[in-house]
Amino acid sequence: MAISVFIDGAAGTTGLEIGERLAGRADISLIRLDDSLRKDTQARAEAMNDSDFVILCLPDDAARDAMTLIRNEHVRVIDASSAHRVVPGWTYGFAEMHEGQRQAIGNSWRVSNPGCYPTGFLALVSPLVERGLLPARHGYTVNAVSGYSGGGNALIDRFRVQEPDIGFRTYALDMAHKHLAEMQVHAGLDRAPLFAPSVVRAMRGMMVEVPLFLDSEAGFASARELHDALRAHYLGEPLVNVMPMEDAPAEILLSENAAPSDALTLHVHASADGSQARLIAMLDNLGKGASGAAVQNLNIMAGLDELAGLRV
Repeated sequence: MAISVFIDGAAGTTGLEIGERLAGRADISLIRLDDSLRKDTQARAEAMNDSDFVILCLPDDAARDAMTLIRNEHVRVIDASSAHRVVPGWTYGFAEMHEGQRQAIGNSWRVSNPGCYPTGFLALVSPLVERGLLPARHGYTVNAVSGYSGGGNALIDRFRVQEPDIGFRTYALDMAHKHLAEMQVHAGLDRAPLFAPSVVRAMRGMMVEVPLFLDSEAGFASARELHDALRAHYLGEPLVNVMPMEDAPAEILLSENAAPSDALTLHVHASADGSQARLIAMLDNLGKGASGAAVQNLNIMAGLDELAGLRV
């Protein structure tokens, strides 16, 4: 029997891609509203309470408001916004991050989808801090670039129509960003990292880098130990690939017209003397960083094939 799913915010970038991944699946029945009712509170409330699962693809405040509309205790929710990522009672929806996380997602009624940048950062840092190979007290720097689709329809329109000559945009220059809390909390860090996000002229794709000075006296393991720990942690995970250090490329590229992907690729690069390393995560900000992760979490929660509808 198919499970019923309502996407609140189905017309946005993330919602559209979730709908594409779920369309045509015999195990999923999508509840859709006519365009004229998409913002009608009563119609939305009825659709939510009539569904087995609700996926929220809304701004943070709207996601919080949407939760007040759900009165059916049997409705399970996946929130793709950042509203509930560090809120007690919500399970963080990164199945591969910790042992037991997949089971926690499967048993949860409230799952918060990770942010796109935090997905890359946490994939690299969280398992290593957990194993004592990186110090929790360190002040980490995160350099990251994303395709402009990460900013939703407004930024897409800006890059494509309003200001088509933009090649590179850096922002969050006040050192404040809504992703910092989940980066710190879910990596188990004593303080939030210094986060330097940017946008490049590409529709989709993302590179998240954590550069390190490998001071053993300060609690840092060697680059080889970091790589091998990541490789062991993600062994057997179909969506996460840790590249061999021996085959480290001389350059890593983001394509302007990359195909959609729900996979995540991790790299560990080391200096010749072993004193420095660059941990790099590559992912599709609309895939493993948003819509793909939501579908993966839905599959886990519903007891379905975890990879159904995903682009591996």
